[in-house]
Amino acid sequence: MTLRLYDTATRSVRDFVPMTPGQVGIYLCGVTVQSSPHIGHLRSGINYDVLRRWLLHTDHDVTLIRNVTDVDDKILQKAVEQARPYWAIAYANRLLLERDYRTLNVLPPTYEPLATGHIIEMHELIAALIERGHAYPAANGDVYFDVPSYAGYGALSGQDPADMRVPTDGGEPDKHHYQDFALWKGVKETEPSDAYWPSPWGKGRPGWHIECSAMARRYLGDEFDIHGGGLDLTFPHHENELAQSKAAGLGFARYWMHNALLNLGDSKMSKSLGNVIDLDAVVAAGIRPVELRYYMGSAHYRSRIDYTDEALHEAAVAYKRIEGFVQRAAEIVGPGRPKAVPPAFAEAMNDDLNTSAALAVVHDTIREGNTALAAGDEPAIRGALTAVRAMLGVLGLDPLDPAWAGGEGGNDLKPVVDGLVALALEQRAQARARKDWAAADQVRDQLKNAGIQVEDTPAGPRWTVGEQH
Repeated sequence: MTLRLYDTATRSVRDFVPMTPGQVGIYLCGVTVQSSPHIGHLRSGINYDVLRRWLLHTDHDVTLIRNVTDVDDKILQKAVEQARPYWAIAYANRLLLERDYRTLNVLPPTYEPLATGHIIEMHELIAALIERGHAYPAANGDVYFDVPSYAGYGALSGQDPADMRVPTDGGEPDKHHYQDFALWKGVKETEPSDAYWPSPWGKGRPGWHIECSAMARRYLGDEFDIHGGGLDLTFPHHENELAQSKAAGLGFARYWMHNALLNLGDSKMSKSLGNVIDLDAVVAAGIRPVELRYYMGSAHYRSRIDYTDEALHEAAVAYKRIEGFVQRAAEIVGPGRPKAVPPAFAEAMNDDLNTSAALAVVHDTIREGNTALAAGDEPAIRGALTAVRAMLGVLGLDPLDPAWAGGEGGNDLKPVVDGLVALALEQRAQARARKDWAAADQVRDQLKNAGIQVEDTPAGPRWTVGEQH
């Protein structure tokens, strides 16, 4: 079976053929760290983590670059408003972002370059564009990309440059054409004095778009396999990346992938709109990080998610069913060594990462496994468990993955809860030993009222938090 992916550039699902057999290079546009991350930011990380895990499962060597934009207009504006160094704001928010990715079991990128660490590479690319006649220095140290000089502009996003809106406020007078965009931004008196670097065109800082072209080239070469990012980046960011890279003579990305957005109400989650929910708020509401990952990963990556508390809690219940089977089966036959996935799961994943169909295979296999559990058929239990764990491993959702150990979001109270429940279960066991069934049932009922479900298994009582199904 061949992996097929939707390519934004051709607006079609295409067979994915790596430049080098068995090796895949991916550049993923990361987050601009002007503020703490919200769960809308994290969807992209989860979606491309699933792509990476599937490629790894199918024996590819994957190099994934996920950049961090640590200097831009918004970060500098925050620095002025808060009277804090721009780099301190960026660093603090980058640490929060890395924490959230770890909490959601997103594999770390191969490299995570910072925009501020690649100024030289940007200078080299800008100089090449000027030499080729696709960019020009302007007043005050600015350098602009000359959009009309590149005939293919608009092809990625499907926009006709002739239809693009002309600014009514006069735009930026130093531009040759209103569509031109900044590659290098000269010093501004209204911005922090330490946010600039020397350049052949004067002291300044990079434009947003040039950084990704320069970093992708630095770590993946002039041409690479996949460029990914959120759907909202298609224009202008990715359109501008493609234009400047092609104009500089680079092959650049052979496939363009875009994940749909996570919306709250009628709009995408956005700090500027004030309609955001972060990971800490989700965990505080009783949803474990693994359940949030299940929720965001269960929809096809190109499908919009309209966030609701109800849908999130339904996803949490669905994941608990998966978790319950894995735990019960592992108690009987051991954790196993998962490797192969069922053909139907592979078919779904090769169909443009159809995680909805893939999860349907997971649930079908669990139903077969539950039948085997009821019959005490250990070979069938083992077969179902290893298949389920292999599939969940691809999706980053295996309950036995050490990443989910203590999967209550790192709650410091978990060891205390463990101890208290263990004490209650010991009291219940003593009551049962002396045949005091009323006392044993009372302990069980008190635990149930506290949200603790107890199930008697051949290996002894097992407890879980929340509703059992």
